[in-house]
Amino acid sequence: MQDDLFGGAPPSPSASPSASPSASPSASPSAPPRPPEDTPARPREKAPTRRTGVHPAAWGDDLRALANRLPPTLRLGTSSWSYPGWQGLVWEGVHSEQLLARKGLPVLAQHPLMRTVSIDRSFYRPLTASDYARYAAQVPADFRFVVKAPSLVTDALVRSEDGRGREPNPAFLDAQLTAQEFVAPALEGLGQRTGALVFQLSPLPWNLLDRLPEVLERLRTLLQAQPALRPAAPDAVLAVEVRDPEWLAPAHLPHFADVLRSSGATYCLGLHARLSPLAEQLPLLRLLWPGPLVCRWNLNPVHGPQGYEAAEKGYAPYDRIHDPDPDNLALLARTVAGICGRGQNAFVTISNHAEGCAPLTVQRLAEQVVFYDQKHL
Repeated sequence: MQDDLFGGAPPSPSASPSASPSASPSASPSAPPRPPEDTPARPREKAPTRRTGVHPAAWGDDLRALANRLPPTLRLGTSSWSYPGWQGLVWEGVHSEQLLARKGLPVLAQHPLMRTVSIDRSFYRPLTASDYARYAAQVPADFRFVVKAPSLVTDALVRSEDGRGREPNPAFLDAQLTAQEFVAPALEGLGQRTGALVFQLSPLPWNLLDRLPEVLERLRTLLQAQPALRPAAPDAVLAVEVRDPEWLAPAHLPHFADVLRSSGATYCLGLHARLSPLAEQLPLLRLLWPGPLVCRWNLNPVHGPQGYEAAEKGYAPYDRIHDPDPDNLALLARTVAGICGRGQNAFVTISNHAEGCAPLTVQRLAEQVVFYDQKHL
């Protein structure tokens, strides 16, 4: 791969001339006169229908025009979708997080720029084929999902509720368990809507970082033992995302690339403060070229490697850009344009923690991709 890839009530009817208040013993000055019996009653006006459920926002023609100028092999999206702050950007009206978790996906999938989304809840517990099938039934046929593998097999430690490692995880990189609890049900439920199945490997304890070549071979065994992705899911790819920069060190980079290449897998670019900058991750993609691009833009570096809580506190309700990251935006756009320009697929999902509002960052990235795509025509 070349370096440059990179109203009021109606009035009452008047009384008959022969009618008078004395005509009826029950009449009183305050009682309205009765209409003649042969006068039809005026029909009641219907109250306006109240819309229920979740409905799309009013997206402008400029947004649709932008989407039409993007490369057809590019799929942009967000990390999950249950955010009330996206009112006016993705959906109209005020909705609870719980309602959006249940009903928001079909609306997100109608957004002109959204052609993928990351299912993150699968990281916390394995999902069933039926779970995945319910997601697939809510989106168009050309939509693709990015799915995170469960921490059951991607975290070397069993962790307490506060995230601290308690003891070694005996299921870490268990190939059979991975196929049974993740890859097979995802393929069965999502079918052709399967996009990138991402193994986000949590930070390793020091004793495993010191034996990284052994961990890499265990990763090779896991990847090569998974069910075939095609023909059921022609766009699907296995991707590995890491959280320790040691994976990308010169001493391990060729080994890492060989593991991925020999398994038909790829590397997932991780824009996260724990990792090396994006520019220092691209050499691994060059070693894997030609191939698809998978990227998860997770956390703005201004918050540091443990900055999720700070980002949540500062960015909620995720309705605007707080901390623009123009350098990562430009380099990622250039890389996407180059890879898609050579016919390869690209899956890019963006978190609210990237700049403060994922849908707006998606739009900013789309504009940059179009810029670089036209620049290189």
